[in-house]
Amino acid sequence: MSSLNLPPLPPVGGETTGRNVVDVVTEEHRELLELCDRLTADPEDKRLAGVVIAELSRHLSAEEQYLYPAVRRTVPGGEELAARELAEDRQLLVTLQQLQKSRSPETIKNVSDAVRRHVDADAEELLPVLVQMVPIEDLIRVGNRFETAEEAAPTRPHPGTPSTPPWNKVVDPAVAVVDKLRDAVTGRTTYAKDL
Repeated sequence: MSSLNLPPLPPVGGETTGRNVVDVVTEEHRELLELCDRLTADPEDKRLAGVVIAELSRHLSAEEQYLYPAVRRTVPGGEELAARELAEDRQLLVTLQQLQKSRSPETIKNVSDAVRRHVDADAEELLPVLVQMVPIEDLIRVGNRFETAEEAAPTRPHPGTPSTPPWNKVVDPAVAVVDKLRDAVTGRTTYAKDL
């Protein structure tokens, strides 16, 4: 197994706590697919569309900050895999921008199809290899960082921002401040649990 070369954590004794990144991503993928199915069934639900956009934007930002770098460092051919996923994520963010403007059935279908491709690619190519190649303690540490990154991530698509560390770890939280301010002013719902 390969270590991810993460900065050391302060000693707390006992086992590393939290959820591993594979479980976090898998659960979020399931939730994102459910949200897309709900939006397909009710394309007029503006709040639901806003939640789909926000949840996906946060998820993709966290993947760019923590999942793809882990893949690059530990998976054979990881650089190529991560680059391909980043390119597909950029296109998904462009499609999310279209969803912000129009909830047409075609746009919703494009978003749903892109999310399914994203979920399938991660489930088939990335996540199983991480489980095999990375110690569980490192997967948990990445999972903890992933969940923290989501809370500081943009709630709107920004395909023009940097997608690789270190710049995305600087730019995404700064952009997120503006997004969250806009969300607060407009009363926009950004979490599925608030629907």
